[in-house]
Amino acid sequence: MKTRKLGNLEVSAVGLGCMGMSFAYGASDENESIRTLGRAVDLGITFFDTAEMYGPYTNEELLGRALKPVRDRVVIATKFGFTFDANKSGAAAITGVDSRPENVKRVAEASLKRLGIDMIDLFYQHRVDPTVPIEETVGAMAELVREGKVRALGLSEAGSATIRRAHAVHPIAALQSEYSLWSRDPEHDVLDTCRELGIGFVPYSPLGRGFLTGAIQKREDLGADDFRSQLPRFQAENFDANAALVAKLEALAKQKGVTAAQLALAWVLHQGDDIVPIPGARKVNHLEQNAAATDIVLSKQELAELTETISLDQIAGKRYSEASLAMTNL
Repeated sequence: MKTRKLGNLEVSAVGLGCMGMSFAYGASDENESIRTLGRAVDLGITFFDTAEMYGPYTNEELLGRALKPVRDRVVIATKFGFTFDANKSGAAAITGVDSRPENVKRVAEASLKRLGIDMIDLFYQHRVDPTVPIEETVGAMAELVREGKVRALGLSEAGSATIRRAHAVHPIAALQSEYSLWSRDPEHDVLDTCRELGIGFVPYSPLGRGFLTGAIQKREDLGADDFRSQLPRFQAENFDANAALVAKLEALAKQKGVTAAQLALAWVLHQGDDIVPIPGARKVNHLEQNAAATDIVLSKQELAELTETISLDQIAGKRYSEASLAMTNL
């Protein structure tokens, strides 16, 4: 497995997004998730992404148990910043955001305990809190670095101005935001800002929340407890138009002798050596396909054809609800 850099962190060229093992995508099999995590390590994947929100809490505990035997070989990233209703679970438990310094430190201590580690390799603010100056939040995060509890700092779905303000307080190693063939908002200015400042970029949902794999044939394939059933691009009025785009992607993948998922992931990887996508995978076979995408070589012509085929003006629906979009690019 090739490696890339996020600030001073050296990680595998593709990481593993672990949210779906405990959150948002319907019921999961914990034993299968543990097998997938173990296989990831065998394949040379060293970068694992979780968050306090996933569960909430249970995803960090799962990673802590599964990765304990290989702790010295992996880089674990987690996130803070949401508030929860203790009487609810899943997405329904989320009540708001909180990036006050005291909460930053409280969550760090709790995450360390749940993960069973003495240092968080990469600690992200999950969403910008508009009520707390980013300087105060990053100041508290920087204290955790000085205390030896956190190795590197990150932001998620932050806008360019916030990234600059945060980086002025303490070096930011990585920005995590949605980025894929059908979600290219970071190209407007965020990617340029990251490159100017030497900040690595971590795309989540590089496979369009599974849509770009071609595995979702009809809207009914999504369970009632799958959060994608609430997303605009998966709604009945948008589904067929987006499925038609994926069919074009599948045709190009067939010509290349790879899967649609691999081709979509290879496109992301070819956008720069400072980019480390974290596709989710709950099953070993999906994980293995994703890992193999790091070996795919695309010509300039192939990249241009992909970009043109999945053109933004043909994508139906927004990537999030209006309420969720309001929490991004702040």
